[in-house]
Amino acid sequence: MLKSGIKTTQSNEEAKVMFGKDAEITTGQSTLNSMLGQGCKIKGDIELQGTIRIDGQFEGSISCPDTLIIGKSGIVKADVKVKNAVIGGKLVGNISATNKIELQTGSHVEGDIQTARLVIDEGVFFEGNCKMGANATGSSTSTAREVTDHTKDNNWARKDEKRPEPVSITR
Repeated sequence: MLKSGIKTTQSNEEAKVMFGKDAEITTGQSTLNSMLGQGCKIKGDIELQGTIRIDGQFEGSISCPDTLIIGKSGIVKADVKVKNAVIGGKLVGNISATNKIELQTGSHVEGDIQTARLVIDEGVFFEGNCKMGANATGSSTSTAREVTDHTKDNNWARKDEKRPEPVSITR
């Protein structure tokens, strides 16, 4: 079991088993400082240095200048402010990451996302709004990007898929 503040290192093979991906991709070679294990239930506010991994249940707020990892069994109900986030479990609440958020297969996110970069694997449930870009987390005065309506564009479909022509009804 890891204790808060103790530096740990893990090989790439251990990270592949733990996270399902390479360590440098998933954790950015950060130091795992704190861990909330499966079966733990905690309510409150977390402010820490380094990386935290949550495999249990947490409710409150999280502020971390490095990385938050929510494991497959982790359930977090919180507003989150971090540099990076890797979400494999469930997050209910808004999340703001200055660098990157990664939603892994099977994850469940309900809330708004603000980040510079977003990675969404196949099989992710996401319900909320997403604001991306270099200044998505830096300024609340930036304007939202215009969403293009592709339903009016005849080239929207795959090349092998035919789109039915609209029918006009006159009376």
